[in-house]
Amino acid sequence: MGRVSSPSRRPPRLGVHVVDDGIEVAVLAPHADAIDLCLLDEGTERRVRLDGPSLGVFSAHVPGVQPGQRYGFRAHGPWEPSYGLRYNPAKLLVDPYARGLVGALGYGPATYGHVVDDQLRGDPHGAADGRDSAAHVPHGVVVDTRDLAGPDPAANRPWTPWRDTVVYEAHVKGLTALAEHVPPELRGTYAGLAHPTVIEHLVRLGVTAVELLPVHAHASEPHLVRRGLTNYWGYNTLGFFAPHAPYATELARRLGPAAVLAELRTAVHALHEAGLEVLLDVVYNHTCEGGADGQHLSWRGLDNAVYYAHDGNIPAGIVDVTGCGNTLDFRRPEVVALTMDSLRYWADVVGVDGFRFDLAVTLGRGTQGFTPDHPLLVAASTDPSLHALKRIAEPWDIGPGGWRTGQFPPPFGEWNDRFRNAVRSFWLADPGRAAHGLPGHRVREVATRLSGSVDLFGNGTPPLARTPTASVNFLTAHDGFTLADLVAYEHKHNAANGEQNRDGSDDNRSWNHGVEGPVPPDSPGADVLPLRRRSIRNLLGTLVLAAGTPMITAGDELGRTQHGNNNAYCQDSELSWMSWKLPPWRRNLLETARHLLTLRRAHPALRATAFYTGGPAGDGEAPDLAWFGPDGAPFDHARWHDASIRTFQMVRTTAAPESDSVLVVVNGALDQLAVRLPPDHVARWQLAWDSVWEHPREERLTAIAGGLHAGGGESVVLEPLSMRVYVRA
Repeated sequence: MGRVSSPSRRPPRLGVHVVDDGIEVAVLAPHADAIDLCLLDEGTERRVRLDGPSLGVFSAHVPGVQPGQRYGFRAHGPWEPSYGLRYNPAKLLVDPYARGLVGALGYGPATYGHVVDDQLRGDPHGAADGRDSAAHVPHGVVVDTRDLAGPDPAANRPWTPWRDTVVYEAHVKGLTALAEHVPPELRGTYAGLAHPTVIEHLVRLGVTAVELLPVHAHASEPHLVRRGLTNYWGYNTLGFFAPHAPYATELARRLGPAAVLAELRTAVHALHEAGLEVLLDVVYNHTCEGGADGQHLSWRGLDNAVYYAHDGNIPAGIVDVTGCGNTLDFRRPEVVALTMDSLRYWADVVGVDGFRFDLAVTLGRGTQGFTPDHPLLVAASTDPSLHALKRIAEPWDIGPGGWRTGQFPPPFGEWNDRFRNAVRSFWLADPGRAAHGLPGHRVREVATRLSGSVDLFGNGTPPLARTPTASVNFLTAHDGFTLADLVAYEHKHNAANGEQNRDGSDDNRSWNHGVEGPVPPDSPGADVLPLRRRSIRNLLGTLVLAAGTPMITAGDELGRTQHGNNNAYCQDSELSWMSWKLPPWRRNLLETARHLLTLRRAHPALRATAFYTGGPAGDGEAPDLAWFGPDGAPFDHARWHDASIRTFQMVRTTAAPESDSVLVVVNGALDQLAVRLPPDHVARWQLAWDSVWEHPREERLTAIAGGLHAGGGESVVLEPLSMRVYVRA
């Protein structure tokens, strides 16, 4: 047993840091009696007893240790599960601050701190297991990051204003695993993400920020492994600082964690060079260790009582507001510090441009529940490394008072589930009910979402200080049906997940248009296919044209399907991967998406920077927002409450010097309808898009037919379930 004291007078930095003659190491474990640093080489393990604890931290200076050294910790202390203390030195523990990890996680009994049988069953409050886990768990690797100050200077980052931001949610592997235009060795990797053909697709599409599903090192749950599945999405973190190595190329993996980090940083740089921001979906609300009966890998062994939230009356009982077995305890400064250190690392060293916080309500839970003034939320908005970056909250968890949409502090953006539900209901669920003679919703809900969701994001001090951009509008995400599946399935089809179709949401608000699932073009039911395609265009058009920040899920612009699986978290296969094959209807859809995003960029009236008042946009200008019925008359109170009205018009106007006006005409009825355009707004309107068009070039045919321009007060005919966009001629 070695023992090396630290000569440094500086308070220790948590983790392992390279210095000129070796490393400095520090780990938080307030309830431990002793901590060993274990230096691992082939077949050998050298242990170094750390000094401490000092304020709960054990530390040492260890000369002679070089970058690339594998290591872990062993923690000594009481095994008293009934008090939340689970020290077991037989278990090699991953450093929570490890910059790199190597090796696969095993799922046998040796990875558990308590005794379990071969079926992994046992009493988590029973005896400690004495089997050594070193051969069954990943090992930390020393990575020298002293000279890594981010791949790009701050001045070279895109810094896209929120007003112009369009988010593209993508999975690193799934985006390019099937991309034939990417070299085989790069498919499904960080390098593949940054391949020129992929970047060209993103830029031509018109998105501005790529939001990556978790790239923190993660592991699969034991119950999935038993079924031969894996956690594909990655919401099961094993390391908050280490990039997920399986997403790197084979060459980078062979060279080690420093090369994996370099490949990711290079990808970030390439995306920046193309003007694209990189946002990371980060999971700080729980870890991969599961509930009290879960594996013993890192935090549980270092200080289970500090890292995890426990029931105040039953110290052994873990609080679970995440649905994943455990919850990190953000009432503790140590957990806040770990999260902030991780965020700063990814911002300063990896160079990302922002974060989407999974189950973000958990991160804001204090002693009295959620508060927007929680220290972590305040720190994430004021820290010098983070304050200028984009922050997006998933504003809910499954705990008490867990739905908090609109309640996060500025400058957070938030996923707007009310937008998703309202737009799906209007275009899909309500017409599906109407086809059976059943009533639907009133239009005021979808109108509120189209105009920026002021009811959710207009509160605060002072009122209306936030803008519509705080609403991250989405219709699909990694979780749920794809856009193409929303119009083809009314029921989830999750049998492949192995849970008897019990998993996944039953509140999909989808519509199969009369036939469940795929319909061959030559089948008797093929007449639903044009209707399905129009519904996709209606949904996509509403998303892009609404006030707020649109988020598109990767593949929706290409008609990607998961064959009705609305919870494909465990499907690392072609079911989840993005198909780049483009039959005609998918190519047309891609062109439609490009056209809509081009319209959004070209027209300031589609990119609101403040909530609407209904008053003049400027001196002598029309109102900034106005609503009209199909007869061209303004909407009044009675119309907003009339569930039979399914057709409306919205005019949005910006003041000089932009002086832009856009008219959106929506026919949510099942019948063709003549609509009188609103008078006294714009002398002539130019038709910019009609959801009836299979391809945007069809506007030329419309022009030839004389239907491209219309004046205020003129009548136009809208097809059933369609929408149009007019701009000032």
